[in-house]
Amino acid sequence: MTFSLGVDIGGTKIATVLMDRDGKIQNRSEVPSDPTDKEKMFEQVIKSIDQILEESQTTLQEIQGVGVGVPGKIDRENGIAVFQNNLPWTNFPIVSRLQEHLSIENITLDNDVCMAAFAEWKVSNATKQDTFVYITISTGIACSVIHEGAFMRGKGFTGEIGLFPVIANGQIEALEKVASGPGIKKLAEKRFNDPNISTADFFSKYKEEDKEATKLMLEIADSLAHGVYSIICLLDPHKIVFGGGVMNNNPFLLELIKEALKKYLIPEQLHSLEILYISSLKGDSGVVGAGLKGFF
Repeated sequence: MTFSLGVDIGGTKIATVLMDRDGKIQNRSEVPSDPTDKEKMFEQVIKSIDQILEESQTTLQEIQGVGVGVPGKIDRENGIAVFQNNLPWTNFPIVSRLQEHLSIENITLDNDVCMAAFAEWKVSNATKQDTFVYITISTGIACSVIHEGAFMRGKGFTGEIGLFPVIANGQIEALEKVASGPGIKKLAEKRFNDPNISTADFFSKYKEEDKEATKLMLEIADSLAHGVYSIICLLDPHKIVFGGGVMNNNPFLLELIKEALKKYLIPEQLHSLEILYISSLKGDSGVVGAGLKGFF
């Protein structure tokens, strides 16, 4: 039997899975990231991979390929991590370094959101004719589009919906600043005049039906709906799936976004309310997508 390795590299942790051809995870490894130095960061990636090979007693000869998901801007063709604001890599040749260490030629690099989108697309029953959109709402906000079975790439910086301007509290702000995890925290700090309030604290206040928290939550949902509406207008997709920590941990947000969307949608767009979903794979989407890419 042959396997693939899926590696999801983030600023906090590195997750690696050993996957079989049916897409089933056989083994999993997680190690903390070390963003203090580019080589120390790479050493943690190697540690995660070596750990899973040792624990699973899998040989390199049984590995068909490796998929690697990295945040930020990447050069897929040359296997380079160009820029990541949460990693110490600038033009880091991640693929060639892994090939050197593992003696495996088949290593695929992609943006982590694209890896997650690929996994969610695979389990969504989307057809090769569909337009599929995956939106992650977490530390940042971004999306990835798969149209007729292929990624829409543009010039290499496609999907940065977090930069899209929305009106929030009477001001024009980038969506990421008012609806990502850190963005929500800053809004909550200001609204409650509490520099120590966390994003989780804010969500707890909302669930306790705090009036100010409820008001702010509706503003956040409206900002997200505004961003989603831009995608609906541009692409009229067949399916939109939401992932990332903010959405996965607070799935009730989906209904709030739908409600906020209603004031934007014209009658011909109302079908869009029925094509919005929460991630099926949750926090595993990125690493599963990377593992699936290892077989290509």
